[in-house]
Amino acid sequence: MNANPGHSPQGPSTGTPPPSFPPGLGAALTGLARHAIGHKLGLPGRQPEFDPAVAAVMTAPGAAFVTLTLGGDLRGCIGSLLAHRPLVEDVASNAVAAAFRDPRFPALSPAEYEPLHIEVSVLSQPAPLAFTSQADALAKLRPGVDGVIFEAGWARSTFLPQVWEELPQPEVFMAHLKRKAGLPANYWGPDVELSLYTVTAFHEDR
Repeated sequence: MNANPGHSPQGPSTGTPPPSFPPGLGAALTGLARHAIGHKLGLPGRQPEFDPAVAAVMTAPGAAFVTLTLGGDLRGCIGSLLAHRPLVEDVASNAVAAAFRDPRFPALSPAEYEPLHIEVSVLSQPAPLAFTSQADALAKLRPGVDGVIFEAGWARSTFLPQVWEELPQPEVFMAHLKRKAGLPANYWGPDVELSLYTVTAFHEDR
């Protein structure tokens, strides 16, 4: 699933990496994403190497979104909502997809590679949200903290927590989420399901 998470700086949704995330993981993840994109472009580059603590996290199952920006503008964003493969594979695959297969943008050109900024967001396991009405659901959302998965029948969409920077009001956030799923902004029905997750976001330091 692809999403437009915006391009906000480190904020409440990112926080401090928990103890299970060793120092150096952010540089490893963003470096891996850049290497995967460069390799796809046919550019020279060495395969990244990781210290044992970082490698242990990278080889464990993980889910991540890779967000690309150019000059502060979104250039691509693709990710996984559920951990279904090693984090190292998930980040590399999603980086290439964000650069070359996001349907909202043309494929990345070699000229765009160097000025590209990369952000990797590692997701927690999504958890279903219990609610009795749309008003109840909106009241339970935590702006700046929660990533939200919206589902209604065949329709499905998600926004990363970073989107709260652009859409800080829960009502507006939800309306855009429904539009992204291909539904009217005022849609609500018994088939609506919501799940929440958080992210730890790592920004490329170049």
